[in-house]
Amino acid sequence: MLTHKQLRYFVDIVDAGSFSLAAERLFIAQSALSRQVKEMELHLQVQLLARDTRHLEMTPAGRSLYGDARRILAAIESATVGARHAQRGIEGTVQLLHSSSVPLTHALLACLKDHARRCPGVSIEVSQRASEHQAPDIEQGIADVGLAREPLLRRYPGVQHEPIFSEPLVVAVPATHALASRPSVGIAELRDEPFVATPHLERGGLSHRVAELCRAQGYHPTGAQVRSRKWSQLALVQAGFGIAIVPASMGQMAPEGVRLLALEEEDSHTTLLVLWRSGGTKLAQDLVESLREGMRATSTGFS
Repeated sequence: MLTHKQLRYFVDIVDAGSFSLAAERLFIAQSALSRQVKEMELHLQVQLLARDTRHLEMTPAGRSLYGDARRILAAIESATVGARHAQRGIEGTVQLLHSSSVPLTHALLACLKDHARRCPGVSIEVSQRASEHQAPDIEQGIADVGLAREPLLRRYPGVQHEPIFSEPLVVAVPATHALASRPSVGIAELRDEPFVATPHLERGGLSHRVAELCRAQGYHPTGAQVRSRKWSQLALVQAGFGIAIVPASMGQMAPEGVRLLALEEEDSHTTLLVLWRSGGTKLAQDLVESLREGMRATSTGFS
């Protein structure tokens, strides 16, 4: 029988993309993780992960187990939280996802704070999840509400979404960059620049939007030597590895040593979507409504 610990380790390995990174995050030996996966494979009599020195991929059996494991772990966590909250007299919990390109800025936090004030018996668990992964998590019941960047390339019949805010995209460059003194730049001028977050049309959200804008200018962005899809990309810009095109709200939180340039193209903007499950709980619906009202009423969006 598979244990809770084995399922947790397996999910963490897949999410990390490697045994070494998962071991580092979990503060355990890599050999211990490998041993747990081998025990799982022996018990199930299937191979879960196809791995070599450079790549880690799930087998069909591994993909099946990964989806089920995430649901099981979410259910256990929900049951644990529910029991604790019942003891404290709390009505329930809403699981809220946001992508790394949707920062928890003052406006969004104020919206959540106002919701918490109006719904004192409800707690909100906030987690970060890539835009393209939010819809399946919500459909499967792993999460309740999501904040993602448009577009969503794959539609899920059990998930609804709508736009709640649009904001400009900006270019983040190192302070020492030749473009740093300029107020704005055209996307075509970035053709030869290394991007620290390589845009992809195959991905949804911000990555797709940036790739789309570059393609309209006749090129595909070149990836920097060191890249990241997460919040750390601004740190990479600061260190001089390359540039990034990010939402203005994300750019406002850039570290010292990063300059922000406006994009000259009129269509260089990004839209924020709120996602929720059809037939979801009233607690989730109430949060969706608060996000609708709060973000649409904020003229500066995420400032």
